[in-house]
Amino acid sequence: MGIDPGTQVMGYGIIRVIDNKPSMLAMGVMNLGKYGDHYMKLAKIHARIIGLIDEFLPDELAIEAPFYGKNVQSMLKLGRAQGVAIAAAISRDIPIAEYAPLKIKMSITGNGRAAKEQVAYMLQKILHISDEDMLPQLDASDGLAAALCHFYQSNVTTGEKKYKNWKDFATHNQDKVRK
Repeated sequence: MGIDPGTQVMGYGIIRVIDNKPSMLAMGVMNLGKYGDHYMKLAKIHARIIGLIDEFLPDELAIEAPFYGKNVQSMLKLGRAQGVAIAAAISRDIPIAEYAPLKIKMSITGNGRAAKEQVAYMLQKILHISDEDMLPQLDASDGLAAALCHFYQSNVTTGEKKYKNWKDFATHNQDKVRK
């Protein structure tokens, strides 16, 4: 399960992995702008994350880390939203992984500075998501991207060995290297 935390819009995405092949199970957004009280927003985030966990029973949660901004108050609010989502996962004993936005974009598109639209497009291609199933809200695809990034970053589901670098990989996989 991936989360793109926010105090106005929170995105989420859930993938299923069968035979080491990821597919989209669900994605969506929570529109929080209608709640004027910040604490009410946090309560709604917590309740929704708990609801998603109880419905989909994810094995792990990947969440986008806040990035440094100029507005300290906005960063504080975003950090609280992220903390509430993390607390919801902790309350259900779900392991958590945190990824910087650049890392998520890099793992999906190969470019850490990719636009949100590029990330959504690549998710559509990688996960075979139809135009009808792709939500227009980019926060939803950002949540889905966090989940797929975590799948790519953790070799737990693949059972493959972890390598130090490309040279180490090539040394141990001569059959996969073209000369």
